[in-house]
Amino acid sequence: MKVLVIDDDQLVCASLKTIIEADNDISVIGLGHDGKAAIDLFHRMKPDILLMDIRMQGMTGLDAGEQILMEDPSAKILYLTTFLDDEYIVKALKIGAKGYMVKQNFESIVPSLKAVAAGQTVFGSDIIVKIPELMGHEEKIVLDDYDLNEKDLEMIGHVAQGLSNREIAGMLFLSEGTVRNRISLILEKLSLRDRTQLAIFYYKNGLDRNKFI
Repeated sequence: MKVLVIDDDQLVCASLKTIIEADNDISVIGLGHDGKAAIDLFHRMKPDILLMDIRMQGMTGLDAGEQILMEDPSAKILYLTTFLDDEYIVKALKIGAKGYMVKQNFESIVPSLKAVAAGQTVFGSDIIVKIPELMGHEEKIVLDDYDLNEKDLEMIGHVAQGLSNREIAGMLFLSEGTVRNRISLILEKLSLRDRTQLAIFYYKNGLDRNKFI
């Protein structure tokens, strides 16, 4: 796995490189210190994952991520920051970031990178609990409006919890291909782009509290 690290603190960059490359399966192919460098290095180096800070001089990590994802919707961006500001979390979710972590959890960095590489989304419990309030939600949604059934809701719930296709397949006694196809169909029904948006839909509409008819 190839990772590009962007942080305005050079010491943090060096520390992250050491932590990440302690795993033999991951290499840090580049370091940068602001949003503009992130965009340039991303296009030149084509990393599997961009691990990026948010508050930086000049262009922020969120603005850089938004531009990168507009140009390449398949880009995998994982934010690593000390800030849990509501506006940052909302924007990260809306632009399609694959994860949002706080820097204090250094032991979670490598597992989170591997989870994102496997197609999962990584948002800590301290962030997940904020999503319904931050995104707003209706009191109820009508399943027929979205052509969803109970099995669809179960699948959406597993995705929202950050489970991989393999983990969902094991829980539901299905093949990974079947899980992948069902998720693709659900995304099509809801006109959503990816698993992150599906997780937002789940929490935004209060499906974690069974507020549907």
